[in-house]
Formats: sequence, structure tokens, C-alpha cells
Amino acid sequence: MLAIDRVFLHERTGAAALNALADANRKVVDPSRVFAVTDHIVDTRPGRTDQTLMPGGQAFITETRAATLAAGITLFDVNDPDQGIVHVISPELGVVLPGCTLIAPDSHTCTQGAFGALAWGIGSSEAEHAMATGTLRLNKPKSMRVTFTGKLSTGVTPKDMIMALIARHSAAGGKGHAVEFSGDAVQALDMDGRMTLCNMTTEFSAMSGFIAPDEKTFSYLKGRRYAPKAANWELAVDNWRSLYSDKNAIFDQEIEIDASEITPMVSWGTSPEHSIGIDQAIPESAAERSLEYMALDAGTPIKETTIDAAFIGSCTNSRLSDLRRASTLLNGKRVADGIKAICVPGSSNVKREAEKEGLDQIFLNAGFEWRESGCSMCFYAGGESFDAGSRVISTTNRNFESRQGPNVKTHIASPETVVASAIAGTIADPRELLESVTA
Repeated sequence: MLAIDRVFLHERTGAAALNALADANRKVVDPSRVFAVTDHIVDTRPGRTDQTLMPGGQAFITETRAATLAAGITLFDVNDPDQGIVHVISPELGVVLPGCTLIAPDSHTCTQGAFGALAWGIGSSEAEHAMATGTLRLNKPKSMRVTFTGKLSTGVTPKDMIMALIARHSAAGGKGHAVEFSGDAVQALDMDGRMTLCNMTTEFSAMSGFIAPDEKTFSYLKGRRYAPKAANWELAVDNWRSLYSDKNAIFDQEIEIDASEITPMVSWGTSPEHSIGIDQAIPESAAERSLEYMALDAGTPIKETTIDAAFIGSCTNSRLSDLRRASTLLNGKRVADGIKAICVPGSSNVKREAEKEGLDQIFLNAGFEWRESGCSMCFYAGGESFDAGSRVISTTNRNFESRQGPNVKTHIASPETVVASAIAGTIADPRELLESVTA
């Protein structure tokens, strides 16, 4: 039985949990520890309102608004300046902190383990229980350490690290485990990169992923709205510095990967484990059903596969650093003719900061749509999708059948690979574009 420090709801399921609590004549035990945001099904097109492309979607938004008001919890609503994807705004606001327990009805809550928190996804009934009692029952997971040694090569990103792990050890490789990421390559990452790495722990089937907090973590959090202040800050940091694994700690499973051997990754099939290096060919042993759905052939190089669309967004790769890196490659160039290209910042704050730096104009001038923040076309539940049957290269985290629309074929990759591919009109190696930019 764990004490739960933070609960973060969203509009797709938040009202259901809060209304069920109210119907049972129970109250939220501590409203100051519960937050909600409108991010999953909200429209991301400019000038948005409560209306969505999802049939009945507006009711989810209005009911969540009413339920959070009645419960007295904080809501970051549709046009709130702090609105954004839950796993982006929670760190921005300092809601997640090292050593805390944080839950949300979303499988990518593990993103926030990047701060040394125990963060994991739950269902609506579990959210209801945690809000009513401040606790949650959990089966203790096994422990796993994934160590990335060495140094990443130029053009290789944290997205490629986690995709390489899943490709080598399968989408079920972390089942039943809590995963600690460590090693020189992990320590070298900034906080945005660490969040990307932890984000796809759920695609590894792990309960959660986390990274021991360090000075980068503390620097990121200092001064954030919900972080400790003044003398409490120093007390907190003193405690947080103790949150690391003992040198002689024994894990149930250990995996080691040489980061210098990782190349830009791209998925070819309908599972994140169906991923290969950009210079590789689709395996001869590839699953027949996946190949049939993706309209690809075993033994064929993935590079230069024709695409119809490109998407930059989601809780995996929509932070300011992602947009900066993408815009560097995109500056002065245009997406290929016929390519539908969309960029959705991860939060309203990211969007404002990007616009201050002129990144929005780089995307717009290149032929990308520039959107309001939200989950958007990461998944089809919002009502908006790519054209049926189209092939999309995307910075999202999942590529199962119809994830981004009816019969849409999704290739997941880093922002750099998405930009390079959008410009080429085919799946392309970002390192070649990077060489031309830095030459």
C-alpha cells in the first residue's frame, strides 16, 4: 500500500473518476495534490474552442470542467496559459518531484520517472481510489537496470536509444519490472532527453522507468511553481541527493547497451519492437501480418520508403528542445510536394517560447502546420486523423494498426528523422541533412 503524492487527470477520463467519487458520496481527501488538464481530445487547430472533431468530445471537456470545480482541484483548461500534455506540463510546473509517487490515467505517466519519481499509469477506478484515500495498492515490481555506456554519435537521440532497447529486447522485455536507466550516455542527457527515454518504458511493457536525480534535475526544478521554496528547497535537495541505487545493488535483470553503436532508428511494422537502423533492411523474419498492413516487403531497405505525411508532437518529442533541433534542420528548406506536415507543441508554454524564438515561422515557411498544444494526432481518439491508408513518419510512441487514423501506416522516429523525411518525401537519414547544415 503506497501513499500517493500526486494525481493528474485529463479530460478523457477525469470526469468519470470524479463523478463516480461524488456519486459514492466520497470527497477528494486532499484537493491540493490533484490536478487535471484538457489535453487528450481537445482540438489543436488555431482558434480552438470546447468543440472537438470527436463526436461527443465537447461533453468530456465540459463535464471535466464542472467536476474539477465541484471537487476543488486545479484544472488547466482549454485556453489556460499552462495548458498542455500532462507529461509535459507536470514537469514544467514542478508537480513531479524526485522521490514522489505520481499517477495518472495514461500509460505514458512513466515519462516523469526522469525526475527520480515513481510515476506510472493507472485506470479511472484506481484514480478514484487514490483521490479518496491518498493511497493505492500495488504489486511490487521486479527491478531492472538498463545501462547505456559510451557516447551517442552525432544525429542520434534519446528516442533512438529507447527504440534500440525495445528492438533488441522486445516490446515485452520489461514486463513486470521497474526500470532504472543509468550509464554515461544517460547522465549526459538533459532533462528533456531523459523524459523521452523514460516515456517509452511503457512500450517496453515495464511498470515504470526512472533515472536517479542529479544536479541537472535540481536545476530544472528550482523555482517551478509547485517545487519547494526557500529553506524547504535546500531540505528537499538534501533528501533528493540520497535517491540513487547503492553501488552494490542487485537487480533482477541487467541490460547493457553501447550507445556509440546506436544509429537513427525507425519502425517498419506495427509494434515498437519492429524497428531498425535507418541504413538497415526490413528483417527477412518480419511478421507477415505487419508487413501486409504496412505494405512493405521483407529484405527491403527502410530508407527512401515514400511517405505521405509527417508529424512532430506527442508526450515523447514535443518539448522546446525537440522543436529547436527540428527547426535547425528545417530552416530555409521546404517539405516535399504533397506531404502533409504538422507540428504540435507539447504545451502552451512551449508554444509561446518557440514563437518568441521564431521557430513557428521556420515551421510555417517550410510548409508545416503550426498548432495549439495537446495530444492531437498522436492517436485517433481525438477525432482528427491522417488520410485513410496514408503513410506517416511520426515522433509519437506507438505504431499499431490505425493508431493515427483508419489504416494509417505509422513509422515512429526522432524529430530529426521526421524533418529529414518530410523534406525528402521519403524516409531519410537525418545525419545527411545535419552534415549539410553544419558544413
